[in-house]
Amino acid sequence: MGFNCGIIGLPNVGKSTIFNAMTAAGAAASNYPFCTIDPNIGMVPLRDERLYKISSLVTPDKIVPTAVEFVDIAGIVKGASKGEGLGNQFLGHIRNVDTVAHVVRCFEDAQVVHVEGKVDPMSDIDVIETELILADLDSIEKRLDKAVRLTKAGDKAMAETLSVYQALKDGFERGLPARSILNEETGDAVKDLNLLTAKPVIYVANVGEDDLSGESPAARSVRERAERSRAGFVAICGKIEAEIAELSGEERTEFLRGLGLKESGLDRLAAAAYGLLGLITFFTAGKKEVKAWTIVEGSKAPQAAGVIHTDFERGFIRAEVISYDDFIKCGSEAICREKGLLRIEGKDYVVKDGDIMHFRFNV
Repeated sequence: MGFNCGIIGLPNVGKSTIFNAMTAAGAAASNYPFCTIDPNIGMVPLRDERLYKISSLVTPDKIVPTAVEFVDIAGIVKGASKGEGLGNQFLGHIRNVDTVAHVVRCFEDAQVVHVEGKVDPMSDIDVIETELILADLDSIEKRLDKAVRLTKAGDKAMAETLSVYQALKDGFERGLPARSILNEETGDAVKDLNLLTAKPVIYVANVGEDDLSGESPAARSVRERAERSRAGFVAICGKIEAEIAELSGEERTEFLRGLGLKESGLDRLAAAAYGLLGLITFFTAGKKEVKAWTIVEGSKAPQAAGVIHTDFERGFIRAEVISYDDFIKCGSEAICREKGLLRIEGKDYVVKDGDIMHFRFNV
């Protein structure tokens, strides 16, 4: 299990440039609005240094990282919810992703036109947020009519859901996104609506080459907006990411070091997404392959086994577990076993980030 991330934003903010850099998928990136019409999709392996350190000790035939699916969605403009620009073509694509990377232009470049005529990050964010809220409001209003009829007919379950619908409608009319209105319980009640503004958001400040740390007034304003709304934040320079994408592993490390960066934009975006979605990684390690697996934090051992194969979960007996730190310190499974650092865990074991696991099952 990996996850998918939709890349949204106004036209010409650098969405497709960043997508190209991350996926090397060759998506068109042109200096005019609506260059992206159908969504571009690319699967990107996520770098996790732990995977490679484990592999250096195991020396497997194959190394398999976990992956993220990036979906480059058409640029959204003011009035999109009413049919402006590409209208509602983008809505279905956003509804199908786990999280949203909202790219905001924070660089000046006279050669790249801005659809609103000027670089104004807060205005850009408001345009996108408003269009998504209006689209969600339309969805709720359609459901409300039916909910009212069923409630009057004596449907008690619908009466409870009706109050959630009404709270959402009131919030949308005040300009609030669903994620600031819903809690875990009410979110489950309207999960089938797949509301656009309920998606976790990472604001991606697309900065200039002279502002890689994202400290310009424009980037800082986006960071502060993210903090206020409990969203993620990453500063990325699309031009630099494009250069990084063309480098080999060692060249990449040297290039990043020369820029004063420890990680690429993709690495930081992935980390932000993992945090927002509450995801962790566990590993399986053997001579055939060392592989990274993504699960939801709090998952128990049988659920983790099920990510590998449903039979593993159905016939789960036990898990053999070594912590990442213990494995690296000892250098092998055999030494971990000798020192009593290989643990036998049952069905109630909550998997920890970095666990190296081997499952025993019987079907």
